[in-house]
Amino acid sequence: MAAARRPAAAGKPRGGGGGGGAARRSLWLAADGSKRWGEAFFLLYTPFWLTLCLGVVVPFKLYERFTELEYLVLGLVSTVPAFLIPLFFVGKADSVRSLKDRYWVKANIWIIIFSYVGNYFWTHYFFTVLGASYTFPSWRMNNVPHTTFLLTHACFLFYHMTSNMTLRRLRHSTAHLPQSIRWLFEAAWVLALSYFIAYLETLAIANFPYYEFIDRDVMYKVGSLFYAIYFIVSFPMFSRIDEKDEKWSLSRVAVDSLGAAMLVTIILDLWRIFLGPIVPIPESRRCGQPGLAWFQVQNESI
Repeated sequence: MAAARRPAAAGKPRGGGGGGGAARRSLWLAADGSKRWGEAFFLLYTPFWLTLCLGVVVPFKLYERFTELEYLVLGLVSTVPAFLIPLFFVGKADSVRSLKDRYWVKANIWIIIFSYVGNYFWTHYFFTVLGASYTFPSWRMNNVPHTTFLLTHACFLFYHMTSNMTLRRLRHSTAHLPQSIRWLFEAAWVLALSYFIAYLETLAIANFPYYEFIDRDVMYKVGSLFYAIYFIVSFPMFSRIDEKDEKWSLSRVAVDSLGAAMLVTIILDLWRIFLGPIVPIPESRRCGQPGLAWFQVQNESI
């Protein structure tokens, strides 16, 4: 009997990708080879830009000598390799796929759209609701430093890969539970992870003096919840890309990211309208009319 059971036991792990260790790893890793390689790459790439920014530039106060150009170069050096490296170091699963079908391409497109909307529009909620301001020298678009557009992309790739893997592991662990309980666990985890990441990012850049808040303590506690709204929406939506057998087209990736961005915009503006700023905002930073926060009243001179 024992001998008869061995082949069945040996055959079990095949669906998980190998032996017992591989089966255990598959609870965290994607079933799709391209997605599995892409998530691993973005996670392994994170220490490079994170060490550069928070391990070199900030602690050694190199930013004190930075001009607009150095800040822009910092953003480019931190972000551009996320697009270039996978072109030259191709994963096994990606080697038989066209560029448009590779997960790292889809992930980059989703994040670049979402983070662009976040910087171009939502940063103004940080100004008018959270009392934040950027005071370092920088070239800007819509009064938002170009550097933050670039660094946000690198940050959000890391955050969303972490979310993907933890959500996948949670779904495996709760698969035996009723659907309503699974949703409850997932919602609680997304909320907790979103707040933790938002709080951790705010804390991590506390030693950079040119990203200022009117009240830093309130920003840590309440502002982090406001920031977490980004991820409460984006984490579960982003995780769906190529997670099942159906593979997403680039157009679907783009539309999905825009949909997530629109939902975040609605929630942020509802906060602004019904809850208002978390700290007293100086007149110069207040939204001058009841529309969207980036519509400022301009002094007209004819």
